[in-house]
Amino acid sequence: LGDVYKRQVQQFANDTQIDAILITGGTGIAQRDRTYEIVAQLLTQEIPGYGELFRYLSFKEIGPAAMLSRAQGGLIEKTIVLTMPGSPGAVRLAMEQLILPELGHLLQECRR
Repeated sequence: LGDVYKRQVQQFANDTQIDAILITGGTGIAQRDRTYEIVAQLLTQEIPGYGELFRYLSFKEIGPAAMLSRAQGGLIEKTIVLTMPGSPGAVRLAMEQLILPELGHLLQECRR
């Protein structure tokens, strides 16, 4: 399953009509959670502040359990990749407080 997932993310990143890939789920520490490892293999540049800020904001909402999240951000060449936990609350937090407010600026910067 990991190889299929990795090929799919790479295929999206290679598509010139796709500027950003948003992935939900698989960012925890359970055996089944493989998103972090797979995406990390593909990133050509990391955006560590995304994961740091996500965990900070999440901590304010759910407390110390936020440390279990391995949300990450980065680029595969010029395609933005942002991962987030799969829970609806985590997706809402990431989208409303981080991704939507900054996506335009991220796109502008990675196209330079």
